[in-house]
Amino acid sequence: MITIHPANKANRQPEPGPETTPPATQPGKVIAVVNQKGGVGKTTTAINLAAALALEGLPTLLLDCDPQANTTGGLGFSRDDSRLSIYDLLSGHAPASRILLPTEVPNLSLVPGSKNLIGANIELVSQDRREFRLRDALEPVRNQFPFILLDCPPALDLLTLNALVAADSLLVPMQAEYFALEGISELMSTLDRVAHVFNPSLQLEGVLLTMYDDRTNLSQQVTENLRGFFGDKLFKTTIPRNIRLAEAPSHGKPVAVYDPRSRGAETYHELALELLQRNQIVSPQQLRRQAEAAAQPESAAGSDEKRRVRFWPYGR
Repeated sequence: MITIHPANKANRQPEPGPETTPPATQPGKVIAVVNQKGGVGKTTTAINLAAALALEGLPTLLLDCDPQANTTGGLGFSRDDSRLSIYDLLSGHAPASRILLPTEVPNLSLVPGSKNLIGANIELVSQDRREFRLRDALEPVRNQFPFILLDCPPALDLLTLNALVAADSLLVPMQAEYFALEGISELMSTLDRVAHVFNPSLQLEGVLLTMYDDRTNLSQQVTENLRGFFGDKLFKTTIPRNIRLAEAPSHGKPVAVYDPRSRGAETYHELALELLQRNQIVSPQQLRRQAEAAAQPESAAGSDEKRRVRFWPYGR
């Protein structure tokens, strides 16, 4: 039987109930997509969740906090060391408003990554408020975006610490396998320490199962363990292995643009809707769908009436 060490469960900060969730009119919610383990789908989740939120009509900002800059490439931007990037944001060389790049997806903006971030870990050590640099830099633009997503590197370094201090909550992608369970307790311990020292309001947004195959006993067993440990913090949506998800970054597009009818695009759309529901936010597209659904019975009734009038003489 696979179990999760519960040492950190009792020490985590209490999660806010629906009544304490800020409405959409408040400053944007900053969500760090984080896991110290690599290859679990952080960048894939950051790109495609941000795109799904943007396609719901919500202005969304995505920050590439990884020196590998895979998020930047995954949205179709080539590597360019002369371009303003998150390095300039952290070092104070330029404000966020000058660095934002519009993307192919309407309502989605990007702060690109840079390999210069490799040196930022060293350069920031001697800086004042080094842990708060990203938080302070994002403050002027928070009112412009209901959601701000941070794609974090697979390491617990100063860059990731800046993301954790800047974030309101953490979204943790993980695979349904044994070693993922081993690392999740360490991540929760880190969450506790950061919340205690730097960011008391930091919460867990949710745990997302990626590359999921529900046909295996191991996946089902890990899911049961995670549900018992995290409760409703485990997202109901799971992201399956999908060839379109794997192909989309090579074309510089989110999967919703590359192949909107693929299973990968559908599941990230479902994840976006689940995230909106958790935060009690109704998107413009949801309002449109609700209006269309409300008008449909009336339209159908009108069509039935037309059919009855048309055939009425024949029905007597």
